[in-house]
Amino acid sequence: MSSVLLVIGGVAIALLVAMVLGRKPGAPASNTHHVPNLLDRNDFVRPEAPWLVAVFTSSTCDTCAGVWERAELLTSDQVATQRIDFQTDKALHERYNIDGVPTLVVADADGAVKRGFLGPVTATDLWAAVADEREPGSVSPGCHTGELDDQPS
Repeated sequence: MSSVLLVIGGVAIALLVAMVLGRKPGAPASNTHHVPNLLDRNDFVRPEAPWLVAVFTSSTCDTCAGVWERAELLTSDQVATQRIDFQTDKALHERYNIDGVPTLVVADADGAVKRGFLGPVTATDLWAAVADEREPGSVSPGCHTGELDDQPS
């Protein structure tokens, strides 16, 4: 009788251990960072420029520095670029509901956001996105250019 109880106890412990080890992790965290649809160009540098590339960053974000370095190279008469750091310009992050960095947006003269990138972006993708907006059709089909439809909502 005691050997039967010992076997039943062993099986119960084995089942308990199997249940604990076999637990599936919870649902993944939601990845719904916000990309604004419209910017007030007067909130940014050179509102008269036909295009704006705004990079929302944080000084504590290593990836942000690289995104800004790639974006800054786009500065020209036609394209204004601006880095908006959370630590020094928290108000703009809050105004545009930026909840993840880096967030990069390409906006036209009216402030309509035409392209958006969340997280790291390659120079090729960024430059292609800006080129395609400035001159539609200039980028070959299939090249990822940060179209807002590709971004989480």
